Amino acid sequence: MQNAHSKTYPMILCALFTTLIIIGTFIKVPIPFVPFTLQFLFTTLAGILLGPKLGSISVLVYILLGLIGIPVFTEGGGLSYIFKPTFGYIIGFLVGTYITGKIARAVPNPSFKRLLGASFTGLFIVYLFGLIYFYLIKNFYLGTNISLWSLFLYCFILAVPGDMLLCFISSLLGQKLIPLLNKKSLQ
Repeated sequence: MQNAHSKTYPMILCALFTTLIIIGTFIKVPIPFVPFTLQFLFTTLAGILLGPKLGSISVLVYILLGLIGIPVFTEGGGLSYIFKPTFGYIIGFLVGTYITGKIARAVPNPSFKRLLGASFTGLFIVYLFGLIYFYLIKNFYLGTNISLWSLFLYCFILAVPGDMLLCFISSLLGQKLIPLLNKKSLQ
């Protein structure tokens, strides 16, 4: 019986976080100039709480669901979504979740400082992938040139403050929830 529990519990957590990421996609926080959703919060929490492997699986399932046509992305779904300028952020979620989880779960009971550092590292990765992809798709695929300054202004300066706040929230939640998950021996 313990063996069955040990296999289903991680699967349930992955499914839960995939669902939370999907829900977070459609929770739009009304701020001027840039769309702001809670995807980053839930992808970061997936890394912090589930670790690099299970957290990344949750994000990968989310991405695969979107690419097969289920409308889980902000603007729908389907394989053609890879040509949307914002798809780089989605790729960044996958890599960022893995790195966040790797840093956060390197110790059994990470401190708030470690979780915050992991969250900010994940944030950097998401924006790195997002900005580069956005620039390349806009300039070389869509042919609608965007200057580096416009890219930096609209896709970073106006967007990052909200995500920085989410780093603090995910770190606080992680600090409270990791001990509970450790009791269930997730890792």
